[in-house]
Amino acid sequence: MRGYAGFGTAILLSPIYSTLWGPRAGVPVMLLMELLVSVQLLPRALGDADRRVVLPLGAAAAVATPVGAWALLSADGELLRRVIGALVLAFGLLLLSGWRYRGTRPLGLNLAVGAAAGLLKGATGMSGPPVILYLLAGTEEARRHRANLILFFALIAVISVVAPALGGLLDRAVLLRAAVLLPVLLLSVQIGARLFPVVPVRWYRRFALLVLVGAGGVALLA
Repeated sequence: MRGYAGFGTAILLSPIYSTLWGPRAGVPVMLLMELLVSVQLLPRALGDADRRVVLPLGAAAAVATPVGAWALLSADGELLRRVIGALVLAFGLLLLSGWRYRGTRPLGLNLAVGAAAGLLKGATGMSGPPVILYLLAGTEEARRHRANLILFFALIAVISVVAPALGGLLDRAVLLRAAVLLPVLLLSVQIGARLFPVVPVRWYRRFALLVLVGAGGVALLA
């Protein structure tokens, strides 16, 4: 998903890893992996991204992410896991319904959406839902949408690991899990990126949305 569409790492892995290990262990693993994936994808996407829209989104998200991280450090783990699951499930159902934001993209709205994404990123590891719904609203071609998402996630990838590191969440178990899982993710990202020019979007979208709904349901109900 990440290599093909430019998003999907956090939205899929955050609910699953939070169910397996709890949010305070699962979210930091996902954040470390997301950081390295962003580094891998960013160079090819820079030329296609709309920086006028994405840079304000990323700046606002970077400022808000540490605020959201307070919830990750202090909230009840079981409640936070179910919140993550509910958010992913709601997001998947919204995409399945075909709803998109259809308005313009003024600077103030860019900053507001970015701030909302940053709060979610800090608390749950997922900044995607508001940004994806917002950026996919335009009439741009799929290549521009994908590049915009890759650039946005890269902008906040570094700041998102700072709070867990300062809060002592990047312990040996988290680092070991990330080290074991990262090669699988990086290989899958490359496969997805190579499939982007050849696999019809409609096939991918159906599969991806079903996976999103399934992942959210597992985290919410498990």
